[in-house]
Amino acid sequence: MNTTPAKILVVEDDDNIRFGLVELLTSEGFAVESCARGDLALAAVEQHRPSLIVLDIMLPGLSGYDVCKQLRARDYHGLILMLTAKGQEIDKVVGLDLGADDYVTKPFGLRELTARVHALLRRNSSPQPDDTEAAFGDCVVDPKKFELRRGDKSVPLSAREVKLFQLFISHPDEVLSRDRILNEVWGYEYYGTTRTLDQSIVQLRKKLADAGSDPKQIATVHTVGYRWIQG
Repeated sequence: MNTTPAKILVVEDDDNIRFGLVELLTSEGFAVESCARGDLALAAVEQHRPSLIVLDIMLPGLSGYDVCKQLRARDYHGLILMLTAKGQEIDKVVGLDLGADDYVTKPFGLRELTARVHALLRRNSSPQPDDTEAAFGDCVVDPKKFELRRGDKSVPLSAREVKLFQLFISHPDEVLSRDRILNEVWGYEYYGTTRTLDQSIVQLRKKLADAGSDPKQIATVHTVGYRWIQG
């Protein structure tokens, strides 16, 4: 049995929050490194290769957005948990669109943050997207290249977005509850709100539109979940 602790990198410029997070996550059994600047985070990731990054948005050097974007461009496939400002919904949407896996809103409770960290790491140990291409209409979801293609146009996808597409396409016209989607795609009983899923669906619809396909194929079923409308 592998007992090597998961590596976590905390990127936060507020000394009190950063030291507190390092102490908290170390007490949870993780191997924790930290830095206080966005531009230093890129080198820290290369050096330590963390399984998960706790990444603040407002950072000196480079913003959390830029760090996230550059890491995904460099094919970093680890988990990114963003720390967002209270009430700033756009922070969450932009972060997810750039490739973040989840977010926690400041001020956050210690139990919530540790639960999110543990849950994300459990999810990451679940199976990756099926390698089989999934087609609908004149579009193809390619899990090997992590992209949505339509003709000569391609749109990049995260691993989570590939799994969402695969789930929807394999259950045409079936109403899927939010809990079922979270369990099958995120791979865990989600802690707290379902807003992460809802915002991921917003991004999925945007990717459909960017590819020139119909974003209304993912229909909202009020109070229940979502339905993929077979075209």
